[in-house]
Amino acid sequence: MTGNVFDMIGKQWMLVGAEKQGKINAMTASWGGLGVMWGKNVAFVFIRETRYTKEFVDNEETFSLSFFGEEKREMLGYMGKVSGRDEDKIEKSNLHPALQNGAPVFEEAELTFICRKMYAQDMKEECFTNKEAVKKWYDGGNYHTMYVAEIIDVIQK
Repeated sequence: MTGNVFDMIGKQWMLVGAEKQGKINAMTASWGGLGVMWGKNVAFVFIRETRYTKEFVDNEETFSLSFFGEEKREMLGYMGKVSGRDEDKIEKSNLHPALQNGAPVFEEAELTFICRKMYAQDMKEECFTNKEAVKKWYDGGNYHTMYVAEIIDVIQK
């Protein structure tokens, strides 16, 4: 893998994709990380309670993290603003998905991590040691669930 992971996730963004009962959904994310935990290479991903994609990630064992070139910035913006509850975002974005290890892989992605969930925990206000973060990011609730997932495959173009 080449590139700065902080820029890839925080500035260039990624799609978190999952499949549920034959349907694929994805959302743009800019919070997460990569590391090592429990002797495995892992990804950390955070999804808000209200996001439709969360239902898909919760339903299956695997999900994907897909990274795209700058020419897909507009698509990533759209995928982060519109809910898959309201329309077929994948089709409207002209993305071409296929399933690999039960997770969506997009033909247009430059890099994809296939991840198997290992741990999920809902974030709670009382667990924050930095109360300013609660005030800034969670005024009114809508906390994230944190997922730790083993990276089981990497697809790079």
